[in-house]
Amino acid sequence: MSRAVGGPTVPDPLDAPGLWRDAIDHHAPRTMSPPTGRLVVVAAHPDDETLAAGGYVRAAHAAGCAVEIVIATDGEGAFPDATAADRAALGRTRRRELEDALGVLGAEDVPVHWLGLPDSGLEEAESTLAKELEPLLRHADAYLAPWSGDPHPDHAAAGRAAAVAAPVTAHGWGYPIWALAWEHPDQDRIPWSRTYLHVVSAADRAAKRAAIGRFTSQLEPAPDGGPPILPPEVLRFFDTERELFFREPRATSAPADRFATLYSGGDGDPWQTHTSWYEIRKRAVLLACLPHARYTHAAEPGCGTGALTRELAGRCDAVTASDYTAQAVAATAEATRGLAGVTVEHRALPDPAALPAGIDLAVLSEVLYYLSAADLDATVDRLADAVVAGGDVLVAHWRGWPAEAPQDAEATHRRLREDRRFDMLLEHTDAEFLVHVLRRR
Repeated sequence: MSRAVGGPTVPDPLDAPGLWRDAIDHHAPRTMSPPTGRLVVVAAHPDDETLAAGGYVRAAHAAGCAVEIVIATDGEGAFPDATAADRAALGRTRRRELEDALGVLGAEDVPVHWLGLPDSGLEEAESTLAKELEPLLRHADAYLAPWSGDPHPDHAAAGRAAAVAAPVTAHGWGYPIWALAWEHPDQDRIPWSRTYLHVVSAADRAAKRAAIGRFTSQLEPAPDGGPPILPPEVLRFFDTERELFFREPRATSAPADRFATLYSGGDGDPWQTHTSWYEIRKRAVLLACLPHARYTHAAEPGCGTGALTRELAGRCDAVTASDYTAQAVAATAEATRGLAGVTVEHRALPDPAALPAGIDLAVLSEVLYYLSAADLDATVDRLADAVVAGGDVLVAHWRGWPAEAPQDAEATHRRLREDRRFDMLLEHTDAEFLVHVLRRR
């Protein structure tokens, strides 16, 4: 960690850790999934990763996850008044401290990539950082980086750069650092709706505490006799049984070529929609949730392989199915061959043609959470225009969070539930998926 220019050096004297504990208990964030595959941990300064995510890094490494660490700066600017020689010496010291800390965490074999960018200057070097991160994140299944909303400008820049550099297939997580010490957890900007926790075991907590202790350059008084960068009142935010992470969602809709890649592999049914019990059971629930036995004209954007389209054809006089992946369009056309009233088109939401005017049923299953906020708004507007008064809209999404998706099921459905143009008829919260049926006013 480095001291942010213009920022406070000590937290408010209130029991801030207690406030954060209470907020966590109130909001009840979800628990982080066990780490698998390749995890890349990005830090602005050596010690960020240990303070905020040392327990998770240790657990991931112990579970066999391939962990790598990327340090953007050497942390040489922790004391802004230091001479150039002292800054260089501090950078070397902080590299050694990180090596020692990883040894304490039992992760001494974890590769560390040092980028050597200027401490307290990552905002200006943000585009350079993103370019350097791109090859390091290319094959990551997940990445951790400082939260892009952290009040320290270096941390925020590192978080933004990681999000830009990460592939669409990587799950992104931001860890707060100075936000914990400087900000109140009740602020609107704290993204509690996309907060996750890692529960740190007693053994991992002890190892993390010892690893933090290796960063003596940050724990001891400043060279001019001033307070250390990490005084005890700051350290208490990180010596807890729970580590806090914010899901870093994509800003843009999932790209069509991602799904083209999925459909081109294996048997052309990447989610086993015709055979998996999840998909079979979900279809049965969706069909049971439809309020009417029969509809005049249904639209099904994101039709996939056509398994649900076939079932809708038995309940509707006409069905307009569409998908923005050519392979899915071909699969649905084959699955519905010979069925009267079914039209299959190559369309991408929010294209209005995917929701023809005058429909009395729209079925959107596991498609809306792949849209950006702007595209989702445009799609909801089109639903309001296309669905006749008294017509129904059924939305269903997996309750996990796909790497490619800008939001999860809860956030996606909330956007529709809060729209005054629709009345909610039905809510079904399954352990695995979420279903809502709404009626156009």
